[in-house]
Amino acid sequence: MDPKLLQSMEWRLIGPHRGGRVVAVAGHPTEPGTFYFGGAAGGVWKTTSGGAYWENISDGYFKTSAVGALAISDSDPNVIYAGMGETSIRSNVSHGDGVYRSTDAGRTWRNMGLEETRHIGDVQIHPKNPDHVYVAALGHAWGRNEERGVYRTTDGGKSWEKVLYTTDSAGCHDISMDPSNPRIIFAAMWEAQRHPYALHSGGEGSGVWRTTDGGDTWVDVTRNKGLPDDSILGKIGVAVSPAKAGRVWALIESENGGLFRSDDYGDNWQKLTDNMDLRRRPWYYMHVYADPSDADTLWILNLNCWKSTDGGKTFETIPTPHGDNHGLWIDPRDSRRIIEGNDGGACVSFDGGYTWSSILNQPTAQFY
Repeated sequence: MDPKLLQSMEWRLIGPHRGGRVVAVAGHPTEPGTFYFGGAAGGVWKTTSGGAYWENISDGYFKTSAVGALAISDSDPNVIYAGMGETSIRSNVSHGDGVYRSTDAGRTWRNMGLEETRHIGDVQIHPKNPDHVYVAALGHAWGRNEERGVYRTTDGGKSWEKVLYTTDSAGCHDISMDPSNPRIIFAAMWEAQRHPYALHSGGEGSGVWRTTDGGDTWVDVTRNKGLPDDSILGKIGVAVSPAKAGRVWALIESENGGLFRSDDYGDNWQKLTDNMDLRRRPWYYMHVYADPSDADTLWILNLNCWKSTDGGKTFETIPTPHGDNHGLWIDPRDSRRIIEGNDGGACVSFDGGYTWSSILNQPTAQFY
């Protein structure tokens, strides 16, 4: 065939025009209609219309497509970090190539390193300094490696320091910072490995760690009073309450696991519930989100989206446009304004989850 016959042809989308899995979401702190999501296959997308229309803003910059974490600087919303490679490690999970940074609200991006972390579960930015960032790195899903744990940068990603590490088979998938005192951070370490035929989850490397000096030193609070002390721990989700100093939640995978709460920064804990609906298929979920203005309100994402208004004792389901819920961002200034990620895409709500934007306007569906 004469190659000239194909020169005028262009690729085009023929469908289906619907969203795929989203585990990373974020909202602009002051522009009500501006939100971002990272697709498990498809890069970073942006809306300025509250979810009515989305456009890709990472094509041409990213070398891998799976986004595991997104964070926008509250002090400078032009600064965005994307951690690549999701930590919901299905047997067909896609890896990433480190951390990308944008300083112009997503118009352009630059890779800032950490390529061998492969799967990043969370990114936390200091509330007053967009160059001061923490990254939760799970590491290789399919084998041991040293590039696991919690990383810190104080120069916007020009250099990184690994500040928390347990073993070469356990990485970090979740971190939570106290916005009233950003030196206090909790990190969830997870010992896990994917195999073609099975998933290994849990071991001595799993646990909850705390720092009170911004990551210089860490204390293992895994077996503190009230937490499971006689069983192997697996995946753990942690959340520090922005609304009440000292309050922390932990959702723990173990034989005696469940949802736990501390009101003294993790020194002592109480078990609130062992409801299995909150921790089905823990390797796929296990995320807790604290309401920024109400200390007794929290969200847990799983097959369903769950919300508690009594401090975690009881939960009700919040209908979402699609099952398998993975990511949530709550506006720290208005808890009714949220964006949620699920296996069908990302959806925006301005009324606390009573109504949602469409997920049929995002061409990020996956075939596997």
